[in-house]
Amino acid sequence: MTKKFVLDTNVILSDPRCIYKFEDNDIYIPLIVVEEFDRHKKGQEEKARNARAFSREIDELREKGELSKGVELYTGGKLFITVVEKDDDLPLGLDLSINDDLIIYTALKKGAIVVSKDTNVRLKCDAVSVPAEDYKANKLIVENDQLYTGHSTAYITLEEITEFRDKDFVKYGFEGTIDNQYFIIKEKDNDRNSALGRYSKKLGGLVSLGGEDGTWGILPKNAEQRFALDALLNDDIKLVSLVGKAGTGKTLLAVAAGLTKSLEEKTYKKVLISRPVVPMGKDIGYLPGSLEEKLDPWMQPIYDNLDYLFGEHGGMNQQWKMLVEQGLIKIEALTYIRGRSIPEQFLIVDEAQNLSMHEIKTIITRVGEGTKVVLTGDADQIDSPYLDALNNGLTYAADRMKNESIVAHVELTKGERSKLADLAAKLL
Repeated sequence: MTKKFVLDTNVILSDPRCIYKFEDNDIYIPLIVVEEFDRHKKGQEEKARNARAFSREIDELREKGELSKGVELYTGGKLFITVVEKDDDLPLGLDLSINDDLIIYTALKKGAIVVSKDTNVRLKCDAVSVPAEDYKANKLIVENDQLYTGHSTAYITLEEITEFRDKDFVKYGFEGTIDNQYFIIKEKDNDRNSALGRYSKKLGGLVSLGGEDGTWGILPKNAEQRFALDALLNDDIKLVSLVGKAGTGKTLLAVAAGLTKSLEEKTYKKVLISRPVVPMGKDIGYLPGSLEEKLDPWMQPIYDNLDYLFGEHGGMNQQWKMLVEQGLIKIEALTYIRGRSIPEQFLIVDEAQNLSMHEIKTIITRVGEGTKVVLTGDADQIDSPYLDALNNGLTYAADRMKNESIVAHVELTKGERSKLADLAAKLL
């Protein structure tokens, strides 16, 4: 039986191809939604590009017939641009001068389901008995607590753990073991006898880790940080995603590894550190001063890490600024990355949870030969109204690319910034 769906503006702004994600069911777009996404067309941010792309898509469909009467989609359903007239059956509490209420009333008149990424719209729908659901086409089909963490525990015999220590390798693996998955290796019936390893699909077992001695003066403080350092310092791994709450050391470890690999080992020509100006693509011209001065508020967390690292490494805290002037360290916003090519660089993208699936694809496809990409972020600290733990770019990239031999993912859970910071992250 054909279903009817009424789309909210935020669905279109998050996915300009959304009308093709409902199989052979009918799609209704209220005229007020057309007016809303039309107001978002100007600008360089993603929602502006999506609004323009959707407008072009609709304009092409107009050639097939009148949108008010319904136009066939290749999925088998129909698309309608619709207007409804107010009747006497307007539910108490709905105000048709409010755009959200008009969208809900359209669904009520059409006998349709409202699809919205706005929680409050869905709550309003429940209040007036209109079925509503979130837009799930761009979400990972897993529960939040089932997301890949990048590490697990392996229980092996005393003989096997002794072999691992002697040869830096032991045969191990089971169905579903992921390449570059990290393991805390424990002896059966004796948890105190343990080691750390990484699964190599090519070798069919666990190999020992690098990064034991730390990097750029930073030593790992727990097993998860050791996993992260192994991935960051391994030249065969080209994409690393580090997920964790505030204070777990994601950005600090990434920057430290980048400095070592670029300035000491010369594996990469430079360290490129970037983070989204939330929302990504928003013009920063409203801030006073030069481009560098405009970026300062957004990039201060990066500056803090560099100050700390160069201070710990025996240099002056401002020494890194000389390297910036020489082009060996580059710090910039992600606003202008579209269309670029980035070869032979250690690219760190901080706060990647604020990027959409499309934006993370845009960034990674900019990568040229010899470049390593490190994504860091916390899925619990998302600032975009259209993103959540299951559809942000960081989570999406980690899940979709986890089976590849040049990709590693680590979730860090233990806070190391300070006891107070760790308590705040847990309790507040």
